[in-house]
Amino acid sequence: MRRVKGHCHDEYSESATVSTFDLLTFDLRTFGLLDFRHSLPSLYFTDPATISLSLRRIWFPMKVLYISYDGMTDPLGSSQVIPYLIGLAGLGHGICILSFEKEKAYQKSGQGMHQKLRDVGIRWQPLRYHARPPVISTLKDIRSGLKMAKQLQCESSFEIIHARSYISALIALRMKKKSGIPFIFDMRGFWADERVEGGLWKLSNPVFKAVYRFFKRREKAFFSESAAVVSLTTAGKEVILSRALSGVNEQKIRVIPCCTDTDLFSPIQDKEKQTPWRNKLQIRENTRVISYLGSFGTWYMADEMLDFFHRFLKTDPEAIFLIITKESQKTVLDRVVAKGISPASVRITPAEREEVPCLLSLSSYTLFFIRPTFSKKASSPTKMGEALSMGIPVICNNGIGDCTPILEENRAGVIVPAFDEASYDQAIAQLQSRKMPDAAEIRNLALRYFDLRSGVASYHEIYSSISK
Repeated sequence: MRRVKGHCHDEYSESATVSTFDLLTFDLRTFGLLDFRHSLPSLYFTDPATISLSLRRIWFPMKVLYISYDGMTDPLGSSQVIPYLIGLAGLGHGICILSFEKEKAYQKSGQGMHQKLRDVGIRWQPLRYHARPPVISTLKDIRSGLKMAKQLQCESSFEIIHARSYISALIALRMKKKSGIPFIFDMRGFWADERVEGGLWKLSNPVFKAVYRFFKRREKAFFSESAAVVSLTTAGKEVILSRALSGVNEQKIRVIPCCTDTDLFSPIQDKEKQTPWRNKLQIRENTRVISYLGSFGTWYMADEMLDFFHRFLKTDPEAIFLIITKESQKTVLDRVVAKGISPASVRITPAEREEVPCLLSLSSYTLFFIRPTFSKKASSPTKMGEALSMGIPVICNNGIGDCTPILEENRAGVIVPAFDEASYDQAIAQLQSRKMPDAAEIRNLALRYFDLRSGVASYHEIYSSISK
């Protein structure tokens, strides 16, 4: 096992030890890894040396400090972080989460999250997130995060720091320099560029310009100094490799997209479950429905999506645009009317996460347009994996992560090349003429690319490679 500087006492040594029987039977079967021969292929080889290496990787779990500037009580943390960490804890890894929580979300869900994580053997150390004043509040959070990370390291002697995005990586990089702990840079996208392209950092402001330059310099260190880099997309990986940075090669960068809970997002077999929603939303069974899931604004191009649907109505006047969002219905309807679309052609409804699959199952297609900026080369839209897991074809624009090759190579949807009427009409014609795979084939595509168990297996392999 790798040892690092700064040990005090070994809090996780007992909790991280599991029996070989549990690891090889219950835990692996529970998280589906025995079914993922491509993820742990060496378990199926008969060469004794290979088997020995595989068993060593499983029997010696790692003690991991997972740092996230996103809160675990935020929707993003609860849906895109916690499921992975529960899976990794199930494989015996000793996980401690250090996260920054927004006050209202923590007051609402903190107690329940503590219990949920305690039940699976995960330690959670939440810190308060500060939003104001800009920049200064973030510096304050970084300082408190670094202080807490040092304290936790002294208590628990972590062997890996898993840093989610750039703020967390600043803490991880400092910890590596001080204590020699290797860290994983789980980049989640080109964050500094996202802030600029999303209009949050105006480069005309000298403060934000300095902050942007600071993070672009540190970005190089994150790539070079980390033990492993995780990119959401192959397109993002290619951008990193094109920079020819010291200490960065193809083997160091692993691609793990935003995975989907394919058990929750699965085709609805019992059509009677759809009936209450059809009645409530007044959607007849044979009506063609285009759905959109999520918020309107910032990165998602609401006006262009409405323009597309307006063109779609030319070919099918009875079609419905189902918008699943928690935003104000009046705000959305105002934009619908401004585009010359009758409100009768649109349905707007909020939904809790558990209700989303049944609502999506009413769809003939799922639509989303995202601003195709540089930073979006590293973006993996969660909504695509969820739709494909439901067996629903996807309509989206070009230039977003790996969406184009995944959809076009598998004919599981249509790519809109530009935001104009000619491109919309071309995509609509393809929808009408192209023979799409059936729902089962589309779901199998989602299982291949976006299944949560496969993502857990990939992170497990990264942890194991660092433990060598």
